[in-house]
Amino acid sequence: MDQDELFRRLAVALAIGLLIGLERGWELREEAEGERTAGLRTHALTGLLGGICAALAAATHPLVLAAGLLSFTAAFTLFAWLEASSEHNFSVTGVVAAILTFLLGAYAVLGQPLVAVAGSVAMALLLALKEPLHGWVRRLSWLELRAVLVLLAMSFLLLPVLPNRTVDPWNAINPAEIWFLAVLIAGVSFVGYVAVKCLGEQAGVAVAALAGGVTSSTATTLSFARLAREQPQASLVLTGGILLAGVVMIVRVVIIAVALAPALIGNLLVPTAAGALVLAASAGLILVRPHAAGEDTASVDLKNPFDLASALKLAALIAVIMLLAKILSAMSSTRGLYLLAALSGIADVDAITLSMARVAGTALAPQEAATAIIIAICTNTAAKAVMAAVIAGRRVAIVVGVMSAVAIAAIGVTHLLVPSFFTVAAADLGTAANVLLL
Repeated sequence: MDQDELFRRLAVALAIGLLIGLERGWELREEAEGERTAGLRTHALTGLLGGICAALAAATHPLVLAAGLLSFTAAFTLFAWLEASSEHNFSVTGVVAAILTFLLGAYAVLGQPLVAVAGSVAMALLLALKEPLHGWVRRLSWLELRAVLVLLAMSFLLLPVLPNRTVDPWNAINPAEIWFLAVLIAGVSFVGYVAVKCLGEQAGVAVAALAGGVTSSTATTLSFARLAREQPQASLVLTGGILLAGVVMIVRVVIIAVALAPALIGNLLVPTAAGALVLAASAGLILVRPHAAGEDTASVDLKNPFDLASALKLAALIAVIMLLAKILSAMSSTRGLYLLAALSGIADVDAITLSMARVAGTALAPQEAATAIIIAICTNTAAKAVMAAVIAGRRVAIVVGVMSAVAIAAIGVTHLLVPSFFTVAAADLGTAANVLLL
């Protein structure tokens, strides 16, 4: 390492210490001078000390760095212990932060400076977000903690050990792939739930509808319909929420399908955009209009959408639909496949979307897979309109039913007309999406 490079790396080590010291100094700004173990200057010197020890170790022997780290840790821990004894403070965060500052300064000299800087930024964020993180932990319920643990276990414990090959005579059931898709949907659902928790359950019907559409538009429709029955004065606002959740469902389906099979974008984009625009326009007209007193006070009580039982059911449903889709496609039964999409869309649109995206371009032509997904979207939209009408009553039934019918008609008409006029454009869109994602 030449002299210029060494100076540059030592400057990075010093900058790391200054960054951590800035946060630590601000955190302890109320304490008098000399009454705190480490602030801006001490952490800046700590980062530089780690860099100097690393440079000496590189020039002499690796034990120099080990000796420097042990000496610094012992000295800093002693002063931190004296401070903690006088203040009755049992936090060890300051000691860990100082040791990590030393190590990041050393790594800036011996390793990758960019990685060391990234580590220091991450540490500064964790230190600065002390109060929000502690507040979040205090508000965390057991169900939410269990959901996080189960999702992590699904992702990092079960997924790696599942066989990543087909295990059935039809070459359709790949356990690892099915479980990955289940984890994907479960993760999306949990993100939607966290969004509601962060923004607050009383933030309004529009926010709840957006987040609820991410988790489950069917569940959101049922919740809003029940509230509309119990709170007739808010039924129109809740009707707008039902329509808005349908918009999010359509957008979510398109994103998932195109992410897994970019070739579908040309056949899905225009029809789904037409349906989503109809629902979005009607929801917007309802939600932005002036409301009477008390009409905008309804809220939705969204439950935790994710647990192990629902994940297992989703994985089983995906497996069944994949198997049926493989068998029907092998039999060249396009009508049977479309019937499967219609039946699946009544209860769940994600499983059929994932299945069709998986076989698009291989066992099925992209246009046939897109048609099956569109059928599922239309069936799901119609099914939710029926649910809302049965639960909420006539007022909700008329608005949701009419706008859902218009949206379904828009999807159907554009799906039938677009391929005949824009076949080449659709193919180009799919090819471009494949190139961009690859």
